[in-house]
Amino acid sequence: MFEKYNVIVVGGGHSGSEAAVAAANMGSSVLLITMNLAVIAQMSCNPAIGGVAKGQIAREIDAMGGYTGIIADKSTIQFRMLNKSKGPAMWSPRTQNDRMRFAEEWRLALEAHPNIDMWQDTVTEVLTKGDKAIGVKTSMGLNIYSDAVILTNGTFLNGVIHIGQKKFGGGRTGERAVKGLTEQLVSLGFESGRMKTGTPPRVDGRTIDYTKVEEQWGDEDNPGFSYTKVENKLKQRCCWITYTNDKVHETLKEGFEDSPMFTGRIKGIGPRYCPSIEDKINRFADKERHQIFIEPEGERTVEVYVNGFSTSLPENVQLKALNLIPGFEKAKMYRPGYAIEYDFFPPMQLDSTLETFKIKHLFFAGQINGTTGYEEAAAQGLMAGINAHQRINDKHEVILKRTEAYIGVLIDDLVTKGTDEPYRMFTSRAEHRLLLRQDNADIRLTPLAHELGLVAQERLQKVEEKIKDTEKIVNYLKNKSGKIEEINSLLKDVNSTTVNQKTKWYNIVSRPQVNIKDLGGHSDEIQSFLNQFEKETIEQAEINIKYNSYFQKEKDIIERIKKMEDKIINPDFDYMKLNSLSIEAREKLLKIKPRTLGQASRISGVNPSDISVLMVHIT
Repeated sequence: MFEKYNVIVVGGGHSGSEAAVAAANMGSSVLLITMNLAVIAQMSCNPAIGGVAKGQIAREIDAMGGYTGIIADKSTIQFRMLNKSKGPAMWSPRTQNDRMRFAEEWRLALEAHPNIDMWQDTVTEVLTKGDKAIGVKTSMGLNIYSDAVILTNGTFLNGVIHIGQKKFGGGRTGERAVKGLTEQLVSLGFESGRMKTGTPPRVDGRTIDYTKVEEQWGDEDNPGFSYTKVENKLKQRCCWITYTNDKVHETLKEGFEDSPMFTGRIKGIGPRYCPSIEDKINRFADKERHQIFIEPEGERTVEVYVNGFSTSLPENVQLKALNLIPGFEKAKMYRPGYAIEYDFFPPMQLDSTLETFKIKHLFFAGQINGTTGYEEAAAQGLMAGINAHQRINDKHEVILKRTEAYIGVLIDDLVTKGTDEPYRMFTSRAEHRLLLRQDNADIRLTPLAHELGLVAQERLQKVEEKIKDTEKIVNYLKNKSGKIEEINSLLKDVNSTTVNQKTKWYNIVSRPQVNIKDLGGHSDEIQSFLNQFEKETIEQAEINIKYNSYFQKEKDIIERIKKMEDKIINPDFDYMKLNSLSIEAREKLLKIKPRTLGQASRISGVNPSDISVLMVHIT
């Protein structure tokens, strides 16, 4: 019935969708198998893309030729650039999205690809021959063969949903769990564990009193995620903010005796940085209130997502507590919040390409690796799709370094350190975040994407033009001196110290109070010059000017680190022979099989003296 495919992708979520298009765009024939074709790339939790650090990842996915940014831009109903009051390393784009439109656009994109076939079914087994994956077996009893398999099962592996004392199988509300696959992988020698995540109730927006809540509009300017220009005809929507109170907290506490979290029925570990509302009031008992964000699910639907109120308490307790929140006095629930437990596979069982150590040509991506978040999942899917194609075609592997991308930080953290809680990306995890900004992801990654065949020549040319134009602006300001009266007029406007002699405009822009766009209002010549450039290019030039000395210091640090990262370790290196290594170091190194000395240095339990010993032996 089926031809043999180059790549089979199991799971149609954010990770699986990106994996499928990446492999297909590189020339592989792909079969995407998912349990329900009606919910491709479903936004199971909040209807939003991006946010702190996640926005940087979304931009990197776009720069690498992925689709998440494009789909998000087509379905945006509100855009905000977070942390604009801080330095550019912290700026993070975020969109509120039309949930149904987002999934629809992904479905259309996948269906339009000539190299992608889709099949609605459940995969129950990975077919192997020796230590190599050769296809999958489905619940219909079909054996479908391929050169590589990518598992992106999300929260469906032995998923169990909890609402109060109620407990039932499911990978997502209304959808069944996947049975058998975990057990088969464990029989092949894989280690598995359990994790937990949750979601808040959804509410009928018509029953909310918006006169009692604070408006939260988006930015007037919407640059979007994608470096391509994407048309969006959707109407922009407002979000709102309200707060819990003591009465809400006391009501929630009434349900604690039925809470699956507090009674021990949930064994999996949940995300520390996105706790449930009951966990918040338990852990932060000194807080009188907690923020609640009211987020529309789409342009035309009245369904509302109650961000900040994730819970697994009984549904009657959820509604009773909700009705005590200002604006929610008469709110009606569409569906209650719930917690879900599911199987994951500790990611230290993976190579940096996301290929498993135990079974060749088998890749894991997304929540199966212990991560949480659409963006983290999509990034892994992208890299798994790329490396699956490269692997089966005997081409070089693609591994982004920590110094190159947040995606590199994400994967290196997972395969080197592992995770015992749902892993979420933060800017603080990236030690070189000053260079890994959302504004320069195209400069950092699009040349590589073009080399791999993931983006067209036209996109590469656009990046090259951006680089040239940025340099042109910087050099112009370096060589152009302003008249004293022009400069001082500007400086007085922004409350900055005036000058008493002609000064290069470059030095004026270096001041924190001055923006390049301010110059045009005080010099017709500069305004005429700037009119030929796009806003994003001018912003790039300004960042380069203001932070040039910091960038140079960061690059010097990276060069020193690179010497260690470039020292390759043979994957078959026998650490047990090195008696001068600590026992813990030998065990960890043997298990993780670091590719470089730099990666070895980041393994918990491997200390500097162990690295010194290892350096002697590998050099």
